[in-house]
Amino acid sequence: MKKKLSVNGVQHTVDVDPSTPLLWVLREQLALTGTKFGCGIAQCGACTVMIDGVPIRSCVLPLASLEGRQVMTIEGLAPSDEKLHPLQQAWIEHQVPQCGYCQSGQLMSAAALLARNPEPTDAEIDGAMQGNICRCGMYGRIRKAIKSAATSRIAQSELHTFDKTDEASDE
Repeated sequence: MKKKLSVNGVQHTVDVDPSTPLLWVLREQLALTGTKFGCGIAQCGACTVMIDGVPIRSCVLPLASLEGRQVMTIEGLAPSDEKLHPLQQAWIEHQVPQCGYCQSGQLMSAAALLARNPEPTDAEIDGAMQGNICRCGMYGRIRKAIKSAATSRIAQSELHTFDKTDEASDE
């Protein structure tokens, strides 16, 4: 069955069963492989994307529930191909990635947090990141990177740029 889907500001038409989890549509139909499969039961956070600015686990979210909604993946986080999002820059500066597997989900949860709360406390960061597991134990670095992005002058002007317009279409 054909379904329309807006991902990273681009309209797509996919021909898949409406019960297919968003994760597999992103990875297999749209070739957006930055969103990772971790557990398949929405417990680890590796598959986190934003739906209308809210972090959601894509491994259990059926495609049918996304009609008229905006999906943002890690591929859509940076403002352009030439410029990183402030969180991505902070991740590099604080050497957050180790194995890197959880990073796209961590970044999407952090971006959603900063979009709704540009100056979070440590407790608010811990609460927002609670559902994201880092098997390498980089939680301290993740918190430092989020605080760094939140306090940087660059971040203050770019944290709320998640509503990308539908500029292109693959139809």
